[in-house]
Amino acid sequence: MTLPAEFQKLAERVNNWGRWGPDDERGTLNLITDAVVRDAAAGVRTGRRVPLALPLRHDGVQTGMIPGRVNPLRTMVALNLELFGPGTVATSDDAVTMGLQAGTHWDGLTHVSHSGRLYNGRPADTVTAHGGAAFSGIEKATHVVSRGVLLDVARVHQLRNGTADEDTEALPGGHAVTPEDLEAAEELAGTRVRAGDIVLVRTGQVRHYLGGDRERYAHPSPGLSIRTPEWFHARDVAAVANDTLTFEVFPPEIDNLWLPVHALHLVEMGMLQGQNWNLEELSAACAEEERWTFLLSATPEPFTGGAGAPVAPVAVL
Repeated sequence: MTLPAEFQKLAERVNNWGRWGPDDERGTLNLITDAVVRDAAAGVRTGRRVPLALPLRHDGVQTGMIPGRVNPLRTMVALNLELFGPGTVATSDDAVTMGLQAGTHWDGLTHVSHSGRLYNGRPADTVTAHGGAAFSGIEKATHVVSRGVLLDVARVHQLRNGTADEDTEALPGGHAVTPEDLEAAEELAGTRVRAGDIVLVRTGQVRHYLGGDRERYAHPSPGLSIRTPEWFHARDVAAVANDTLTFEVFPPEIDNLWLPVHALHLVEMGMLQGQNWNLEELSAACAEEERWTFLLSATPEPFTGGAGAPVAPVAVL
């Protein structure tokens, strides 16, 4: 099925192919310059550190909806093993099987394709069963450290409704986060998203998972609208993450157009996107300190040829 004209026009407007040269494999991470990192580090005031990853566990966020994306299955392979003989130092080791996109993760640039192409015009069939991604594997996303900006859309929603009820702080299932929502959150933050920033969009959806309702967390879910990639492109954002399973609104805004935001971000823009980030403690910390910018360290695990990878991000205020 041919992708609709609305999608094709958006793709043309946000396309970054060739922007950093025909051989580029990093996309918008090129926007994180030394100067951007220096400025981000200089913005640290208290040193308060906020973890943003969900625990990796066998009853994690995956519901089985996506084949093969299994929650982490950790097993012990050695228990107090005296490897060098009785009375020597003993070791305990464990091993894990999991989908690389199962928990808090970054989607790599080869996670989706459309029209037979990946970022920078690479053929989609350069991703193979044994080799993984021949180009733009997740290992190319080195040293992902920059200024982070929390756009707390859920808090804006709560303030607009004039309620302090915790259950209303999460956006309704199926709410499409628009550029207008992002700008309202930007106004709350008292800052402007700028080139090289990593934007974290809080919807509050992860509250359902943290409260024990994995199915409600999965769907219906708020998420980014098909209109938002153009906003991120205009601001030269380096990467975007949020606190949902699907990242974009689910079910989709346009009937039978599945994962259009994924395609625009990863294929057209070459921009990493992250899912299943826990932004609850960060939201509270930012509100308490009345600042929504911070130094963000969020380098993915460097699986060679990976289409994505787990990450344990930390915000430093």
